Amino acid sequence: MTDPRRAIPRTDALLADPEVAVLVARVGRGRAKSVVVETQAAAREGRLSVERVQPVVVQRLAALAASATSLRPVINATGVVVHTNLGRAPLGPAAREAVFAAAGYVDVELDLADGQRARRGRGTLAALRQSVPEAEDALVVNNGAAALLLATTALGSGRELLVSRGEMVEIGDGFRLPDLIESAGARLREVGTTNRTTVEDYRAALSERTGALLKVHPSNFRVTGFTASATVGELAELGREHGIPLVVDTGSGLLAPDPALPDEPDAASVLHAGADLVTASGDKLLGGPQAGLVLGSAELVARLRRHPMARALRVDKLTLAALEATLLGPEPPVPAAVHASAQVLEKRTRALADRLAGAGVPVEVVPVAGRVGGGGAPEVPLPGWAVALPEGYAAPLRHGDPAVLARLESGRCLVDLRCVPQEQEEDLVEALLGVAAGGSGATGRGTG
Repeated sequence: MTDPRRAIPRTDALLADPEVAVLVARVGRGRAKSVVVETQAAAREGRLSVERVQPVVVQRLAALAASATSLRPVINATGVVVHTNLGRAPLGPAAREAVFAAAGYVDVELDLADGQRARRGRGTLAALRQSVPEAEDALVVNNGAAALLLATTALGSGRELLVSRGEMVEIGDGFRLPDLIESAGARLREVGTTNRTTVEDYRAALSERTGALLKVHPSNFRVTGFTASATVGELAELGREHGIPLVVDTGSGLLAPDPALPDEPDAASVLHAGADLVTASGDKLLGGPQAGLVLGSAELVARLRRHPMARALRVDKLTLAALEATLLGPEPPVPAAVHASAQVLEKRTRALADRLAGAGVPVEVVPVAGRVGGGGAPEVPLPGWAVALPEGYAAPLRHGDPAVLARLESGRCLVDLRCVPQEQEEDLVEALLGVAAGGSGATGRGTG
């Protein structure tokens, strides 16, 4: 019988593997070769299966490459897709490769054809316009709050911005949009009431001091019952009558309608309804890097681009590269996780449970509702499944390597695969089995 160890990949073949080669360039050939040799030795000694050699080499080299930072990779087993505490959107492979490619010298502000200075990030801006044809022009700044700040400062500094009282929101960690906007010299004038605001409320508040009409998507809460709000179309018509621009902050970064999120506003629809400018985040439902997007009227976008504040809020080449790759590349992790099939998730979860049960781990498969997170679609459940373990598993999983963040609910530790790529499942299984083997209160309730 042929010895399976003969199938262990050769050192030169592993170093030439595309996934490995990218990491070799980051950690150096000497360090990379040492990792390869150690991993091959583990396989020869039977401590590692042959088929795990290449994935383990990639995992160990990635850990080495990340060792220059205090940030630790985490497997997100919470079922919350855009998890703020975990850095919101995980970048897809195309975006990661783009960031690596852009780390050196690149033509971010240079036209190589004539050697002259060119518009910064022109490829990314073209990708945004291609993704949202309703936008005449686009601008990228460093986050969603910055996009709104720049728009309201350029259009409303020293003037009044009309906004519904029901849209004076706080978006998390005590951060309030009214404070942000007024910090740059604009004055917010509230119209209507908390639960009911009509276009006539805006009309009654118009004056020569009005700089813009502002509509803010509440994102992380809903007001229900006896309610009313002015539509984008109504406000756009009012703005055109009086020559006043309408700025709509959609928040989540959805660029086009998504049937799975029917109440979530998207940039294309809002612009089609008549908004002059739309501001949004790039690192939420779009699934890209942290960025703020401004889309809409070419004249107004140019006005924002010329404003002195734009320089302070601009993004670097790495963000531009990642955003362009997210827009033009394959589906990134966030929309893939949002649209993950409950049937597929159940199949994966039961397979995981079978492996754990076979190792003597007390486990149960339970239905769960995942969440979009990041303030997006707060009332939309994402049907899925989870492996339920004793609560005491939570803390050891967080402290492991790799760290695993699960969800604590009703005295149980729930491991949800919605946000766990299939290529990370083996690492997750090893982490779970490691906690089970280590004991340390994992089978008890613990404190998490």
